[in-house]
Amino acid sequence: MQHTDTILIVDFGSQVTQLIARRVREAGVYSEVAPFQSAEAAFERLKPAGIILSGGPASVTAENSPRAPQRFFEAGIPILGICYGQQLMSAQLGGNVIVSGDGGEFGKAYVEVKADCALFDGLWAEGERHQVWMSHGDKVDAIPPGFSPVATSEGAPYAIVADESRRFYGVQFHPEVVHTPDGGRLIANFARHVCGLAGDWTMAEFREAKIAEIRAQVGSGKVICGLSGGVDSSVAALLIHEAIGDQLTCVFVDGGILRAGEAEQVVSLFRGHYNIPLVHVQAQDLFMDGLAGVTDPEAKRKFIGKTFIDVFEAEAKTIGGAEFLAQGTLYPDVIESVSFTGGPSVTIKSHHNVGGLPERMNMKLVEPLRELFKDEVRALGRELGLPDVFVGRHPFPGPGLAIRIPGEVTRERCDILRKADAVYLEEIRNAGLYDAIWQAFAVLLPVRTVGVMGDGRTYDHVLALRAVTSTDGMTAEVFDFPSDFLPRVATRIVNEVKGVNRVVYDYTSKPPGTIEWE
Repeated sequence: MQHTDTILIVDFGSQVTQLIARRVREAGVYSEVAPFQSAEAAFERLKPAGIILSGGPASVTAENSPRAPQRFFEAGIPILGICYGQQLMSAQLGGNVIVSGDGGEFGKAYVEVKADCALFDGLWAEGERHQVWMSHGDKVDAIPPGFSPVATSEGAPYAIVADESRRFYGVQFHPEVVHTPDGGRLIANFARHVCGLAGDWTMAEFREAKIAEIRAQVGSGKVICGLSGGVDSSVAALLIHEAIGDQLTCVFVDGGILRAGEAEQVVSLFRGHYNIPLVHVQAQDLFMDGLAGVTDPEAKRKFIGKTFIDVFEAEAKTIGGAEFLAQGTLYPDVIESVSFTGGPSVTIKSHHNVGGLPERMNMKLVEPLRELFKDEVRALGRELGLPDVFVGRHPFPGPGLAIRIPGEVTRERCDILRKADAVYLEEIRNAGLYDAIWQAFAVLLPVRTVGVMGDGRTYDHVLALRAVTSTDGMTAEVFDFPSDFLPRVATRIVNEVKGVNRVVYDYTSKPPGTIEWE
């Protein structure tokens, strides 16, 4: 789809490139991310009103490091370079970049505003100091002709540079991350004041664009959609169903690793409320037998992913003629598994719904949510009329309870965890805290401890509780419960869930930890 009010974001391999798109969308402007290798083709297709060059792990000083197409700088449209983007802009336009002799600048820093600039409209004034987030080993040593420094930091004399006549801007810090408090407004100023865009793009427009995109991709073909019961796959299924109707069949696989009551909820909503064709596959034996003896988390993820695909393949043959497999893959899944654009981002962990399909299936992927964050998916779900009970659900991983059971996954352990998790979530809801928490869940540890119940000795499992707050799943902070909450939950779990005699709470943020344990 073409949008007349579009910003093209060129990805040079940063882990946080999609956050730039997020900030642009928050400003009410449509944006698309394209890898630097295909940026020129994206430029031709989109005819953007502005360009943002992302950060990245490469050094501009290295031979064969990525560059932007030179024609971008000759197109007469505004350009914003961020970190690596600022450095390559400087290098390509006649400035100079060096490796920082002091080792670079990382973490919280402060910039001092030296002159007025369009990026600062209604925001920053000359002489003020503002917090930003730095992460760079190189720095601009000489700026190109036409540019002037408008802000400096202790480690970067050209923290912000501007060529107002050409509407080119470069920032050495990362405005897209939350650690730059005014970063979103700086990006909004670029999108709306510099590029002159109205800022009236909405999720309703995204919905219409994606529906048209799905119809164009699928044509008259059949699609099967893997339903997990979570928000992502549910929203993907509704969006695709709106686009192609009964060409879609949903496949809901119960591998014995779902939360309490989940299967009944999913079947009732999609078969009953939405009348969407749904195949409910009972595959508990297949998954449990295959997980027997498997303890490595990556091996679990890969087995579960492969087995889901095997089940889909079998159902596709039964349904007959399905050419496409739809998935609710989100951007955080993609960026943790593999670079969003095939660049050099570091793999954190694999996700079973990322990375494509076996060639033998001869099916194409439909992933309409691939560039969205969780809260944006929820907004789309509300736009589609999905009930709040589904829209507001905490995220649930594709591999289900299997990655909340470090060590071997068995039916007995799944049953223990399911019961304990249900108690935990019930207490959270009773306390009115469910919507204040991004994600809460229990983890059954491969540890047994001695306890005493009544006059008897016990030797049972340890259960860990986790609850975090987040906006997009890329970072997370521990949720601070009222002082009486955790003791109450621990008492209920130990009393009601046979097999658990000790409860602990996980206080780790992300980073350094991930939200899930495996």
